[in-house]
Amino acid sequence: MGARILVVDDDPMLAAALRRPLTYEGYEVEVATSGEDALARVGEHAPDLIVLDVLLPGMDGLTTCRKLRDVTDVPVLMLTARSEVPERVAGFEAGADDYLGKPFAFEELLVSVKALLRRRRNGAGGELRFGDLTMDRSTREVFRGDRPISLTRQEFDLLALFLEHPRQVLTRSTILERVWDYDFGRDSNVLEVYVGYLRRKLESGGEPRIILTVRGVGYVLREEHP
Repeated sequence: MGARILVVDDDPMLAAALRRPLTYEGYEVEVATSGEDALARVGEHAPDLIVLDVLLPGMDGLTTCRKLRDVTDVPVLMLTARSEVPERVAGFEAGADDYLGKPFAFEELLVSVKALLRRRRNGAGGELRFGDLTMDRSTREVFRGDRPISLTRQEFDLLALFLEHPRQVLTRSTILERVWDYDFGRDSNVLEVYVGYLRRKLESGGEPRIILTVRGVGYVLREEHP
């Protein structure tokens, strides 16, 4: 069998509609009907990917995602009937890796599933360095000198992208598509918010800024010249 996917949805019809075609594509699919059930299954045997509905009885999908992030870094694809930007941002803040609004075509789901699994495989190991900044992708540890830095999944993936392309200017659309697999558009400030989070954590020990703004274009990882 292929990668193991955990579908978390209390609607048996939707769960079956997801399970059948994913199984046909070669994935091993399990179904959990609640957030508590999902957490128990992940604790027993972590899957390779979690497809999580926001609207769950009892503990909702956002809360479930936050609790999952305390115990695993498995990619989470969140499903919701509301696909507006604030709802997407709330999902990403909770730790989701991608977001899919209902109704959706199965082809859309499959593209997101393959992209998340590919990203997980490609980022499974290796050390990245820039100046006094070190990232170990296998242990997900980040240090600025000797100072450890705790990052959320989105912050980690964003920093990894910069470290993979040092001194290269990355456009907003490139960063959004590579880190979130989605371009929120020119009116969204989600990228600016996350860059701000990263800067505060990277500079909290008084270190010089290394993620610089290129106005009208995007951002670049390089030394800040006086």
